[in-house]
Amino acid sequence: MKHAKEALNDRNYAYVIRQSQKAVELSLKAALRIVGIEPPKLHDVGPILRKNSALFPEWFREQIDKMALISRVLRRERELSMYGDEELDLPPDELYTIEDAKMAIEGCEFVLKNCKKL
Repeated sequence: MKHAKEALNDRNYAYVIRQSQKAVELSLKAALRIVGIEPPKLHDVGPILRKNSALFPEWFREQIDKMALISRVLRRERELSMYGDEELDLPPDELYTIEDAKMAIEGCEFVLKNCKKL
């Protein structure tokens, strides 16, 4: 999260996306480990959270759908934020705006807040 916020200040929006995705992925994997599930080697564990929602406290279960959505959206942007769009011949830096970066950080903060509380 620290690096995502630094990248936002530096206007490096693609890096904000990458760092936010990474933080969400690692946080959700930690949440799975807390309830005794070894997460698979996937970048989006949202479906695993949903499948095992009964293992989490009720307050956390109520947030799983939103956290899974955030994870899925950021996962879809992962490669583009690193390599750009080959079809459009655009580098990562030309794909994202400040609004994209702010949305990624907001989603990341939401996931981190819930996982830290857990």
